[in-house]
Amino acid sequence: MSDKKIPLAGVIGCPVAHSKSPQLQTHWLKTHGIAGHYVPMHVEPEDLETVIRTLPKAGFVGVNVTIPHKEAVMKIADKVTDRAKLMGAANTIIFRSDGSILADNTDGYGFITNLQQGAPDWVPTSGPAAVLGAGGACRAVVASLIEAGVPEILLTNRTRERAEQLHSDFGKRIQVVDWVLAGNIIEDAALVVNTTSLGMVGKPRLRVPLDGLKPNMVVTDLIYSPLKTNLLQTAEEMGCTVVDGLGMLLHQAVPGFERWFGQRPDVDTATRAAALR
Repeated sequence: MSDKKIPLAGVIGCPVAHSKSPQLQTHWLKTHGIAGHYVPMHVEPEDLETVIRTLPKAGFVGVNVTIPHKEAVMKIADKVTDRAKLMGAANTIIFRSDGSILADNTDGYGFITNLQQGAPDWVPTSGPAAVLGAGGACRAVVASLIEAGVPEILLTNRTRERAEQLHSDFGKRIQVVDWVLAGNIIEDAALVVNTTSLGMVGKPRLRVPLDGLKPNMVVTDLIYSPLKTNLLQTAEEMGCTVVDGLGMLLHQAVPGFERWFGQRPDVDTATRAAALR
């Protein structure tokens, strides 16, 4: 019998039963023949610090973090990466061999990598990006678009103050536009990104005029339930290149898996199928 420790990882949230991460990470573990396990853990906010500090003692090498804990874990971690600080949230925790806890954010990496895979002809410098929404997910999108070299981000949100905060945090490449003019900024964009929950299963539809969409545009939606939102369906009908939101979920999981288990997984057709089971 081997006395080698079996590496454990998981996802912490409240709730967490909806997460696709366990089936995704388990698929990668099996693909790479790694004797590890990945488990969902429902953790109440008041128990978060106790759980985070206890997990390494139980053999955990790290965890993913989802709503509502993404900000709170940054206060628990011993070290927070610059990109997590920039985004104001962490989605990946690494329990390091020296006993310290590292908090990172891979959402921006997941967004850009998904965009590059789904729309390989997209050139960041080709024109402005129209970004709908200004919530937590939007920070990762904006930061990654700026880093990629997008010249201007036309940002609109139902509550203008939240968009103005992003302008304050990220600078002059962001132009805030009133929500009632959302259809207008689409006309001027090379890339259109929906970061709101509008159009998701169980949520209201995204009621933004889409007649400004053109065949040379790239349109992506962070939503992956449904895989093809009304925005993507309309954009596809108008000849745009469309990129669904599932790939962002898959790509953002890659760096964590590699840090925890020592193998870099591929995001391929089998990976998508595993996440959709």
